[in-house]
Amino acid sequence: MSEASTSAVDAASPVAAERLRITEIFHSIQGEADAIGWRTVFVRLTGCPLRCVWCDTEYSFHGGQWHAIDAILAEVASHGARHVCVTGGEPLAQKRCLVLLQRLCDAGYEVSLETSGALDVAAVDPRVRKVMDLKAPDSGESARNLWSNLDHLLPHDQVKIVIASRADYEWARGVVAEHALEQRCMVLFSPVWGKVEPRELAEWIIADKLPVRFQLQLHKLLWNDARGK
Repeated sequence: MSEASTSAVDAASPVAAERLRITEIFHSIQGEADAIGWRTVFVRLTGCPLRCVWCDTEYSFHGGQWHAIDAILAEVASHGARHVCVTGGEPLAQKRCLVLLQRLCDAGYEVSLETSGALDVAAVDPRVRKVMDLKAPDSGESARNLWSNLDHLLPHDQVKIVIASRADYEWARGVVAEHALEQRCMVLFSPVWGKVEPRELAEWIIADKLPVRFQLQLHKLLWNDARGK
């Protein structure tokens, strides 16, 4: 068999079909959303089709290494944590992410998915807690919001809006009202580190009596945005 034929067989084999490109797997404290504070294993997938101007994980856009899903599950199990967060980049950019999410749920973990809101979430296992962004204008990617995703949110999911300015806040306030987001699931407002003072955002939320949850990124307070924390 020629080398080209061998490569074609390998690419189509079940083993090849059960791999994902991974930037890192690490054990830390969840810094966001409703699982904040829990010891969590993070599985960071490589790649993202978006380029938000305030992104703090640009290192995950390229590179990474291929890992079999069985090997990923073994690494997760080695840390002895109940919570697992699949993140990126944009994890749904790799189609086999859906397989990983299902396998993690089947193994009994509390699983969350951090996703940009730009890719279809309809096929995500309903046991997964989706933490889905809606991109505000200052991200540079608000045109990529896939609004049909709102129809696939479940009560245990969360919508996160990252806010870099007063204009972003006003946009977010309007989106919450227009789509009655708080009736679908928890809504999180988070300030961009170094762009909006946390106290300022908190006071805006209080003044407008918004039905949203203010959040800071706990991991940045603890480890100052160190990679793998």
